[in-house]
Amino acid sequence: MFRNLVKILEPIRNQLLRQARVGSAAAGGGDGGPYERNLASKEQQLSEALKRALPGITYVSVEDISGGCGAMYEVNVEAKEFIGLSRVKQHRLVTETLKSDIAGMHGIRIHTTVPGAADKK
Repeated sequence: MFRNLVKILEPIRNQLLRQARVGSAAAGGGDGGPYERNLASKEQQLSEALKRALPGITYVSVEDISGGCGAMYEVNVEAKEFIGLSRVKQHRLVTETLKSDIAGMHGIRIHTTVPGAADKK
């Protein structure tokens, strides 16, 4: 049970750690350093690649969940292109888009949704 709680809270922990690093760099007059810039740019790079490949995206979120080393990412995508597709085909669209980036990763978590799917429940 404790492991499940830790897994649930991990993205929140990572976000807080990232904010603390960026905040401490800003307080010290720095620009976040190369580590923070690289981390943010990789997340942004993945997001932009998805937006180019899937113009019907209504929501996209890419987060480094590896503790900051860039080896594992969690990707959440909501796109009109997913309408009528099985979850497997939705994930294939994402993995095909990020194929070259995924090759250098340890792992990736993909969550896909269809726009308006939450309203139907």
